[in-house]
Amino acid sequence: MTRAGGTQDAQDGTGDLHQAAVSDPARPLREPVTTSGPREAHLRRKKMGRKKEEEEENPDSKYGEPAEFDPSFIGPIHKRGCTDIICCILFMAVILGYIAVGILAWLYGDPRHVLYPKNSTGWFCGIGENKNRPNLFYFDMLKCAMSVNIIASALNGFQCPTTQVCVEKCPSTFGAALYLPGMPLVEIFNQDLCVPSIDLKTTPLTVSEILDKELCPSFYVPSSPVLGRCLPVFKKLDDIPSNFSLVPGLPASVNDTISIMKNGTGDLVSGFNAKEIGVRIFEDFASAWPWILICLLIAMVVSLLFLLLLRFTAPVMVWVLIFGVLAAGAYGIWHCYWEYDNFKKLSATISDIGFTTDFNIYLEVQETWLAFLIIISVMEGILLLTLIFLRTRILIAIALIQEASKTISHMMSVLAFPLVTFVLLLVCVAYWGTTALYLATSGTPVYKVVALNSTMSSCQGVNGTKTCDPQNFNASDYPSCPSASCIFIKYNDEGLFQRNLFNLQIYNAVAFLWCANFVIAVGQCTLAGAFASYYWAFKKPDDVPTFPLCAAFMRTLRYHVGSLAFGALILTLVQIVRIVLEYIDHKTRSAQNAVARFIMCCLKCCLWCLEKFIKFLNRNAYIMIAIYGKNFCVSAKNAFMLLMRNAIRVVVLDKVTDLLLFFGKLLVVGGVGVLSFFFFSGRIPVPDSDFSSGSLNYYWMPIITVVFGSYFIAHGFFSVYNMCVDTLFLCFLEDLERNDGSLQKPYLMSKKLRQILNKSNESPKQRKRKD
Repeated sequence: MTRAGGTQDAQDGTGDLHQAAVSDPARPLREPVTTSGPREAHLRRKKMGRKKEEEEENPDSKYGEPAEFDPSFIGPIHKRGCTDIICCILFMAVILGYIAVGILAWLYGDPRHVLYPKNSTGWFCGIGENKNRPNLFYFDMLKCAMSVNIIASALNGFQCPTTQVCVEKCPSTFGAALYLPGMPLVEIFNQDLCVPSIDLKTTPLTVSEILDKELCPSFYVPSSPVLGRCLPVFKKLDDIPSNFSLVPGLPASVNDTISIMKNGTGDLVSGFNAKEIGVRIFEDFASAWPWILICLLIAMVVSLLFLLLLRFTAPVMVWVLIFGVLAAGAYGIWHCYWEYDNFKKLSATISDIGFTTDFNIYLEVQETWLAFLIIISVMEGILLLTLIFLRTRILIAIALIQEASKTISHMMSVLAFPLVTFVLLLVCVAYWGTTALYLATSGTPVYKVVALNSTMSSCQGVNGTKTCDPQNFNASDYPSCPSASCIFIKYNDEGLFQRNLFNLQIYNAVAFLWCANFVIAVGQCTLAGAFASYYWAFKKPDDVPTFPLCAAFMRTLRYHVGSLAFGALILTLVQIVRIVLEYIDHKTRSAQNAVARFIMCCLKCCLWCLEKFIKFLNRNAYIMIAIYGKNFCVSAKNAFMLLMRNAIRVVVLDKVTDLLLFFGKLLVVGGVGVLSFFFFSGRIPVPDSDFSSGSLNYYWMPIITVVFGSYFIAHGFFSVYNMCVDTLFLCFLEDLERNDGSLQKPYLMSKKLRQILNKSNESPKQRKRKD
């Protein structure tokens, strides 16, 4: 593709430029023409005038020299080499290490330990031989509350020191092992809650022997299954029978039993109840997911239409928003003056009131409204002066926004590219979560012999003295302690792999952040390359390369993995420091005084600002990488210098674009959110459908999902639009510095931008008059 091929479209008004090049093929289009004679002085003066004009455009020479004209430059260069190779090698090594960590975690980890409960013998409930017994029942929940410190301190771990069995259903009533002489065992105990190895009809054991060995529970209370665990129902504990005080091992007072059970297991029950709510929410998603997808599809369509309409409505929307802010300020001035005038007759002043926490009292003082009046008036004046002096730059921002809409309309495939980025990010998150889960369950379970009835003097030396196999454990090996049992304590941490689990978890988190930032960088660099190829095309859209998005994507992966990994690494390091600082703040919050909290707040604020600046710098560096193919440091420097030479334009464009995108996101999220509220709350019935809002446990969860999903969809579409605006803006600034509108160096910006800047490209007729 060359700029000498084809004619420029009517909009740009440079169609005759090509005709001049064709009529005089010996004179290249973008080569300078020498002059002599009396015209030389005139042209020199004109050149000096242009140079002066360029200096006015770029007055800050301390931010580097403006880009020079290059006749061979026609957009993103194709002859480029690999950049930042060392960082590329480092990133590949980290990826290979990340894969190795995932493989090791998969080999040593067993997530069933988290997903399924286990009985005292180490068998999982709900799978295998216990497939029909999905719930785990604890014989004595009081021991979970009363013996935590003993087990935890002695064995450096925790397992509720009571027998646990897999049951089909959790008990729904109260029960106690109270018996009279001659009463059969089947009437004293519940066979469904006893260990499977005992048969109450045929066992020769007595009641006391069964209780000492914990083969059957001495009592049970109404329970409900929460993620496979039978946990007490606190609402029914107040109705506990009075005969529970006669159960051996329980407090003499029934109220003490209730208090210990509620206080000791409250946190455990609350945690599992939170997970149960998650299960119910999952059920809501399972029944409402088609309608959630429809709402998200509506959000996608609305976002797309909004972006396409910006091409025609951007000026109206920008000025409506600007004058809306001015009108709101004017109303604020009038209202403050009105309140000030109403409180004129009151004699109370701020000094009379002094300090009070009731803010409404200050609103009844004339001086308060006078202060508000002065502040709003000053802000309104600043806004008006800014609008007057920066009106041209606001028009440039509007024109660039319209040009971005036009560019996207010629490359509709770019709107689907965020899906690629989203899928890659989803893969990163899934891999991180799976690896973290497998690492957390790595190592073989360690079981040790524990005395369930630790009050017996003969059991004092049993706790934690020996390891055991729960599936082959025989309590008869400990005749002096009939309540001895083999219980899970912790996962083995004695191997090399297990000793470094914490370090591997840190490696997992750091590698995840680096990969996620790299994926975002690839998306930004790819889009920048596609949009830049459109801007620098001499004839739009005929001179735009075929499949510009795919070409930019292949260039990015082939040449610039190292540069993108370098930028992602810088951002990752800042994010790690922020995470560490948040962790330190969380751990030391209770010991901090006012000064420490202030310093911590300042540090977090500074790091937040640093992260935002790094993201801004990386974004523009990726644009330069996509266009010129240079390494990260050079690209970041060139982008920063170019932006600093046009600082005012950068600020105006950034704020105008942010204002429009915020308005667009608000429109999409608010509109779809209101629609989903009326639908999922039942105000909009669905004819001929089995779905109804009454079938949902929490109808607000689909609404929240739709709102957040709509925001992410709108953010995905608008991020493409924002990247287009930023890319076109940098190209526009380069266009102003490289070219001067002559026949040899014509501007490639749109005709509207040239009109705003009072720029024009020379036509062949103007050239003939000069010659």
